[in-house]
Amino acid sequence: MMNRRELLLTGLAGASLMSLPRLAFAEPEPQLLTVSKRVLEVKGKPASVYGITGPGGKPGLSMMFGEHFRVRVKNDTDSETIVHWHGLTPPFGQDGVAMYGQPAIAPGAAQDYDFANTRSGTHWMHSHMGLQEQQMLAAPLIVNEVKQPVFDDQEHVVMLHDFTFRNPQEILAELTGGGGAHAGHMMQGMNMQGMDHSRMDHSGSGGMMQGMTGMMSGMMGGAGMLNDIVFDAYLANDRTLEDPEIVPVDKNSTVRLRIINGAAASNMWIDLGAMEGELIAVDGNAIYPMKGSLFPLAMAQRADIRIKIPAEGGAFPVLFRPEGVGERTGIILATAGATVPRIASKGEQTPALDLAQELLYRPVAKLPQEPVNRTHMLMLTGCDTDYLWGLNGEANPVQPLFTMRQGERIAVMMHNMTGMAHPMHLHGHYFKVVALGNRVIDGALRDVVLVPPMESVTIMFDADNPGSWPFHCHHAYHMNSGMMGSVGYTSAA
Repeated sequence: MMNRRELLLTGLAGASLMSLPRLAFAEPEPQLLTVSKRVLEVKGKPASVYGITGPGGKPGLSMMFGEHFRVRVKNDTDSETIVHWHGLTPPFGQDGVAMYGQPAIAPGAAQDYDFANTRSGTHWMHSHMGLQEQQMLAAPLIVNEVKQPVFDDQEHVVMLHDFTFRNPQEILAELTGGGGAHAGHMMQGMNMQGMDHSRMDHSGSGGMMQGMTGMMSGMMGGAGMLNDIVFDAYLANDRTLEDPEIVPVDKNSTVRLRIINGAAASNMWIDLGAMEGELIAVDGNAIYPMKGSLFPLAMAQRADIRIKIPAEGGAFPVLFRPEGVGERTGIILATAGATVPRIASKGEQTPALDLAQELLYRPVAKLPQEPVNRTHMLMLTGCDTDYLWGLNGEANPVQPLFTMRQGERIAVMMHNMTGMAHPMHLHGHYFKVVALGNRVIDGALRDVVLVPPMESVTIMFDADNPGSWPFHCHHAYHMNSGMMGSVGYTSAA
């Protein structure tokens, strides 16, 4: 037992502690991401492009699931910029889009981001300022669920780009001025030999629309309307097939490729050649594994593919083939001592991406069984020789497409009335693909879905992140020419 003096001293000590300022625990320093210019050699010529350097001098950022997203973006360039966290669902104002709750980052300035991250998987970061994405202002953003992979011996991230030596603003000016030959694309593809007559249905009241769909598909079969722009090269981790990245792998091992289509204007096919892989996740969300050697990857989409390296070893090219052209890029997985083949950067012309595989994707995670509160129709519209794209006939990036209340379940039917495919991206939310045309499916969870010409795709999502959110085509030139709007909550400005 304490005597009176000890009690008094104890009380005084407690009183003195109570009178002291509350001790503050220092918050950990944010991880630094630096946006800078760099010189990249492409086909023997130097080019000035952007880069995002993270901890350890590596591109982008890798973190653990459950780790708080505490990042500082420093702009070391002479232009304004802003970085969008594609795949994460931050609160409004931290999404990295100018005009939507935060300003651009001025040259020499920095911007802090601080929010609880609830999304694991293969994601990426990229500029949402003009056409900086075309100038390679992008990097991986990987959120790992576990420190050591359970099923894979090795992981490798592949970032894809379409590359041009030209100034993207000049390209956009040509497109909007009619010099981009978009109208010429239609004429170029409009040849009777290229048309698929088997899809021309002239019977019944639906014959005209089905016939138009067949005609559009036929035109897509030629050089047609798959691309707006002729690119100088296609890159996988900054390299062409003339000097591809050689990824060392072990015999009889399992490799997980995290593939990110960071191209500004090119949908691509992932071609494993003689190998067979398992597609295990799309846009960072697990699906029941799908075996194959050819997988579609639209702009801004991600694909996780698991590959088993044979016990005898060897060199195994993984090619990335943009639709509508013969050019391609790739990496090569090679075991020790394997002879690495030289692969031409040009092959056969690649067909258009379609939704045949999208139809088969089945998500591992299930949404709660709740009714849809409201359904919206979103028409993808444009364009003519003026290269004017739009949503519901509007070309206004801040035009509200529709509003919703927190807690509602929303369905959006996107109907593409144009001659080009559009990879549609909703910020701040993940959605479930629930119908392709009139066919209802138990589709994948995504943040980007491709809507082919003259087709419709229906998505469903829960309104659980209040704010005003961009909804746009991820083709950078389409987005910057009008195919961008917003969706908002009735409680938000």
